[in-house]
Amino acid sequence: MAGYVALAASLAILVCTPRPSAAQGTAGDFAGGKLPPIEPIATPQDHTAIPLYPNKAADGPAEQWANFNGFRSVRNVVVPTLMPVLPAAGNGTGAAVIVVPGGAFLYEEIDREGLLVAHQLADRGVAAFVLKYRVRTTSRDAHEFVTELFKMLATMVRAPNAPADIARKPTRLETPVFAVEDAQAAVRWVRGRAAEWHIDPHRVGFIGFSAGATLALNVGLSADESARPDFIAPIYGPQEAVEVPAFAPAMFLAVAMDDPLFADQSGIVESWRRAKRPVEAHYYEHGGHGFAGRKQGTTSDMWFDEFYCWMRADGLLRQSK
Repeated sequence: MAGYVALAASLAILVCTPRPSAAQGTAGDFAGGKLPPIEPIATPQDHTAIPLYPNKAADGPAEQWANFNGFRSVRNVVVPTLMPVLPAAGNGTGAAVIVVPGGAFLYEEIDREGLLVAHQLADRGVAAFVLKYRVRTTSRDAHEFVTELFKMLATMVRAPNAPADIARKPTRLETPVFAVEDAQAAVRWVRGRAAEWHIDPHRVGFIGFSAGATLALNVGLSADESARPDFIAPIYGPQEAVEVPAFAPAMFLAVAMDDPLFADQSGIVESWRRAKRPVEAHYYEHGGHGFAGRKQGTTSDMWFDEFYCWMRADGLLRQSK
């Protein structure tokens, strides 16, 4: 993804729709240099967060937190962690899901695509673990960061009324190796400590949003069984055809048909079908990019309920003994 970020949602609306939301600004606002609000905040002290590499020293300055577009976000992450969000005692189903926010591999939507989803899962008996993974280095200055982010996202938008050079040659963002390493380490960690958390090690899933969706595909297609989850859910991620091995996990996929980054791609579902691997796909008419955590009055609002129903129908939510 661009991270394929939640923020791309804002940018996409600006360049792709005739009537953008006033809350998200207008194309003229951005042309004039008006960017979404970002307010630096103190790094929260979360004593439940578990370092993925406890014996490895940080290799950069401290991470930076902010209220960004109305939600908390984090960037310049150098110490990846897992944040457990567990069901109430006696309510666990034995299933676990690693939750991975998006952010163009430049920052992470830690609340909207992380903790919010994790709490929804835990409320329904699923142990959730929010992965805060390493991202690319960005400017320490908040305004410079937002400016560069939007410049990058503008090169990724695919839209008939976008500038001609953008419409012809959208940029694809490469997935950093270190982010994939963190995603694989998270799967190994959760499965390796399954007994401690009353989790079935054969019911460990991985849901990712935008950039996190690309990580879901990376771990799902990993030849390393210890780093491969039992099911994956890439949400508004790439839709391109991929090589799907016989060991690929079951997949739940959701994307909006008006997503400016991925709506004109196709192939991933057929890739899973040709490999005879289980897949359920939801293609919503409206929702844009980054619909998780945003009620829009469209069918994309139902994505979480449909994901939960899919897990239940596939026998992933058997009650723990």
